[in-house]
Amino acid sequence: MSLPNLDMDAMRTLVAILQLGSLGRAAERVGRSQSAASQQIRKLESQLGQPLFRKQGRGMVLTDIGELVHSYARRILDLNDEAVRSAAGISVEGMVRFGLPGDFAETWLPAALGQFKKAHPAVRVDVEVERNGLLLERLDRGEFDLVLAMGYASRPDARQLATLPMTWIGPAGRDVVLGPGVPLELALFNAPCFFRRAGIEALDKASISWRQAYATGSLQSLWAGVAAGLGITLRTAVGIPPSLMRLDERHGLPPLPVVELCLHSGQGAPSAALSELERVVIDNALANLGA
Repeated sequence: MSLPNLDMDAMRTLVAILQLGSLGRAAERVGRSQSAASQQIRKLESQLGQPLFRKQGRGMVLTDIGELVHSYARRILDLNDEAVRSAAGISVEGMVRFGLPGDFAETWLPAALGQFKKAHPAVRVDVEVERNGLLLERLDRGEFDLVLAMGYASRPDARQLATLPMTWIGPAGRDVVLGPGVPLELALFNAPCFFRRAGIEALDKASISWRQAYATGSLQSLWAGVAAGLGITLRTAVGIPPSLMRLDERHGLPPLPVVELCLHSGQGAPSAALSELERVVIDNALANLGA
């Protein structure tokens, strides 16, 4: 029995739909019209003899076969892209200075940087973890070539990757007690910090009294303080240690705003090495954060 060769471009469109959440955004990503992208999915379904999507309410979700094919498509495309990058990596060299906040230093980004290093062994990547505001100050001073940061989407160099909800965070297995006359104890970053500001504004708006019980300039120190029960904090859900848990309105806490995750580049024409690193960071952000 002769099996069909699945269309690689169609699989890339399928993966993009799941990453970006809509056919229109996926079509833009792969450089096709929406109708052409839809036709690619129909072609893939024809090759497989099975529907990949089914209706659910007003939207569409993957069928069981669709879930299976999507899993294979991701693996096939990863191998294809790794082969292409490895072949091209021989001619890509140089140095990229990359800054990122601690939220992503222990999640998906190290694997993305490892993937980049494997594909481009001649490129030197210097990575530093720092607070969001300081990262961008140093970018403006020419100390970084590329920065991943939260909370600065209004900058003209910002390339938005994801919108992340802020969340209250407390120690796992302990109740947050809000009572009259008892201020809520907070563990916060030292000022200036937009998470700190957002939390205080939300509490003041809800007329919830609070006091700063613990202050630090380190994310790891912040997590340790919260885990020890010194106060609750707020951040995004990215990289929350297992010793902590998300809190919300059920705990008597007010809702919080969202924060934009953006990629920022230094001035001047990007080198081939910088462009390749940007692409890897963007692809992995879309895949891991559901941007």
